[in-house]
Amino acid sequence: MKILKYALFGVIGLVLLGLGAFAYLGMQSRSGSALGLVDGRLAACPASPNCVSSETGEPAEKTVEPLPLEVWDALPALLAEMGGTVTGQEVTYLSVEFSSSLFGFVDDVEFRVTETAIHVRSASRVGHSDAGVNQARIADLRARLGA
Repeated sequence: MKILKYALFGVIGLVLLGLGAFAYLGMQSRSGSALGLVDGRLAACPASPNCVSSETGEPAEKTVEPLPLEVWDALPALLAEMGGTVTGQEVTYLSVEFSSSLFGFVDDVEFRVTETAIHVRSASRVGHSDAGVNQARIADLRARLGA
């Protein structure tokens, strides 16, 4: 009976430790900001699977199609409707933050206008996996825009 009691306490301790680690990572993600443009382009995705981008040079599993130019003016309001907060807006660049409801993990979504399309990058600030959230967010955005 004692062994069962100690095992239960051990499991509860591990669960609490895991929850604490996620809460800490969530807090860490709130202290950053979007990467912005790097040499006039959206930053490359990291090696971790928590990022998608339409900029050339990304592996197939991280690649999304750019958006059509005609949706540029609609983006800020639509992204706010989706739960995002615009953090930067220029003539050819837009950055938006999305926070998860559990633990408050922050993802950055960035857009860059070119002569032919709007490039997009959606990435988690911390962690390794995003369980497909960034890919799904861009698919949802595309569906809402009818693009």
